[in-house]
Amino acid sequence: MKRYTDLVAEALTRVQEIQPWDLSRQLAAGRKLLLLDVREPSEYDALHIPGAINVPRGVLEQTCEWDFDETLPLLAAGRELDIVVICRSGYRSALVADVMQQMGYTSVVSLKSGVRGWNDYDQPLVDSADQPVDGDTAEDILGPHLRPDQRKPDQLKPGRH
Repeated sequence: MKRYTDLVAEALTRVQEIQPWDLSRQLAAGRKLLLLDVREPSEYDALHIPGAINVPRGVLEQTCEWDFDETLPLLAAGRELDIVVICRSGYRSALVADVMQQMGYTSVVSLKSGVRGWNDYDQPLVDSADQPVDGDTAEDILGPHLRPDQRKPDQLKPGRH
């Protein structure tokens, strides 16, 4: 059985990643990139990289094709665009970049370490109203928020059943 981390590791054998500082330099140099944030809308609304568009991972394939309610013409017609896929930590974006390559996108990369890495590199983030989000607030939003029941159960100790 494959686990989520196995799927991500496999995708990363086929996907190129870009570091936050490389993306920052490319944007500062005026390189035209499509920043594709694949997090859920609530995550995107809380904070995102300025200029990024939001296409949740769950509807990605339909946004990339014509004749669907979710079709995004920019993506459906843009298989030659230079695309940087973004998520919170770089896992979902690796999976999405892999799928997009399978769908014929020729220049798609994943942002290694995602929005968390972008924030760690002290790069700008904005909220849904395009207002700046400071780094400390971003860190709180981007940190883990696991409930106890979401943590992996302890392994059975020898002699216990």
